[in-house]
Amino acid sequence: MTAAATLSDPLSQVRTAVKSVAALATLPEVTARIVKTVEDPKSTAAQLHTIISHDPALVTRILKVVNSSFYGLPGQIGSVERAIVLLGLNAVKNIAVAASLGQLFRGVKLCEGFTAKDLWTHCMAVAVTARELARQLKLPIADEAFLAGMIHDVGILVALQLWPERVRQVCEMSKKEGAADFCTIERQIHGFDHQQLGAALAEHWKFPRSCQLVAGYHHQPGTLDNDRKLVSLVFIADTICCQGSHGFNLTAARQELPADMLHEAGLTPALVDQTRTRLPELISAAASFMG
Repeated sequence: MTAAATLSDPLSQVRTAVKSVAALATLPEVTARIVKTVEDPKSTAAQLHTIISHDPALVTRILKVVNSSFYGLPGQIGSVERAIVLLGLNAVKNIAVAASLGQLFRGVKLCEGFTAKDLWTHCMAVAVTARELARQLKLPIADEAFLAGMIHDVGILVALQLWPERVRQVCEMSKKEGAADFCTIERQIHGFDHQQLGAALAEHWKFPRSCQLVAGYHHQPGTLDNDRKLVSLVFIADTICCQGSHGFNLTAARQELPADMLHEAGLTPALVDQTRTRLPELISAAASFMG
């Protein structure tokens, strides 16, 4: 009997699952404080600097990223205080979250051909792609798009920690010719999908509401009446990255890009193809985020 047949209240099961994942359910204290500080509109760069300065490893990571080709800033920046001013609070938050999440995507096998590291590679690729699409569209949400892309598949990590055999089963079933889409198979096996798990974890971590929506609806942005611009961008980025086999690609390998969604997002097929072509270069530039 599948999990779907035995679970009468999937939402309750999702909440219980997120609470029971000890290694994931709590962000490192410094990262949690950074997220909380940046989400407070009254916070300042000085407050953020005070928090970061107590974590030498994070200081090193921020200076490495700020001096990488990813941001393309002129000259060498040797002070984390200056890095915060130049990058902005949201970009610094993204570096902190990447440093924390990168520790969680390690060593475990999802199924034949894919490890948790491949899932992290995919999440970073989607983050980079979503950021690039936002920049091309001149939307003021490039950093938000990066964070949303980075955490969009975090629900798979929850499932992997609790039910590794079920995750393997979902992956193997999704590889078969003519199989249902990944989320449908998850609902058959678990009784819910990685979107529901991801949304619950993003809420638990007190991430922005926009990121919670992306985690919860990135395979079905059309079901949202409002606030779907960012969700659609991540859907498009996810599809591009899965079709290009950048890391773990089973969730959206067969996902298509509807013309009406591209039009609503303000994207043209030519711009999508251009981004697809530039993706290896963009991912390479983001290597400092990978850890």
